[in-house]
Amino acid sequence: MGIPFPFTAIVGQAEMKQALLIAAVDPGIGGVLITGDRGTGKSTAVRGLAAVLPSMKVVAGCPYRCSPDSPTTGCPHCSEAFPAGRGRKSAVEPVRVVDLPLGATEDRVVGALDIEQALVHGRKRFEPGLLARAHRGFLYIDEVNLLEDHLVDLLLDVAASGENIVEREGLSIRHPARFVLVGSGNPEEGELRPQLLDRFGLSVEVTSPDDIALRIEAVKRREWFDRDPDAFVAAWAREEKRLRSQIAAARLRLPAIDVTDMMRHAIAALCIKLGTDGLRGELTLIRAARAVAALAGADAVQPNHLRQVAPLALRHRLRRNPMDEAGSRLRVERAVAEAWAA
Repeated sequence: MGIPFPFTAIVGQAEMKQALLIAAVDPGIGGVLITGDRGTGKSTAVRGLAAVLPSMKVVAGCPYRCSPDSPTTGCPHCSEAFPAGRGRKSAVEPVRVVDLPLGATEDRVVGALDIEQALVHGRKRFEPGLLARAHRGFLYIDEVNLLEDHLVDLLLDVAASGENIVEREGLSIRHPARFVLVGSGNPEEGELRPQLLDRFGLSVEVTSPDDIALRIEAVKRREWFDRDPDAFVAAWAREEKRLRSQIAAARLRLPAIDVTDMMRHAIAALCIKLGTDGLRGELTLIRAARAVAALAGADAVQPNHLRQVAPLALRHRLRRNPMDEAGSRLRVERAVAEAWAA
């Protein structure tokens, strides 16, 4: 695999980068949906972020890359190979970005019987799929709005449970499958099913920059990277190291970030005003605000943190209002301003 374009070298697209950083600090946020123009750096940003994330400890030889610090009961490999956790060895690996192609079969996604082992050796052996490879990493789906319905249903089940269950061809396997789901697509080519849309924690809209200076700078950086990727990466090494340290510190700080009752009241009032269904919007908004506070080095969630993340957490949960032609981001920002003014 080639060298990824440095995350910190991406020009503009501040909202997309912030949403991905929030998901990196709190992977339980529910993933990120990125909609907008082609060629705006969506996949580049995802791969760049994975490359800058701190490496993670894994159980050596485990196909599911389990953490050596977690129980083994949920992993078929670790449970069988290391009963009671004895004999495990640790290794350090980078965070993965696994692509889920639109034409992927269900067997390739969830895993299936290893045919070679079955025919040659007469043994039933499970061949892990893309969901297993994505565990503790990123699962990236380009044109997610065109994904087949049966794969959408499958992803909904796995996203809700955090594990993949395979029962077919005499096999009965369940393994951990917790990943940051990142989907991208152009809404003009088809809408996303509401059930999957609601599962995404954050949603961002990207467009091509209309500032000439930004476009020129983006092109210049890309040309330099294509011409000499090693030199380009070296030029951004200090910024990448700084961001890696910031993410690591934010992950450690996250559990201690306080959310006051006043902030919770403001969040609930905002969601009621916007008419969001259920409580997933409030829960996501609280988690996103805490992640932003952690990245900023704060001890508690402040109003400015909520203002930053409210459009990301709520824009895709709004009901359509034929009497209000304002964009979803503008509707959220307007509701935030009115809520605080009151």
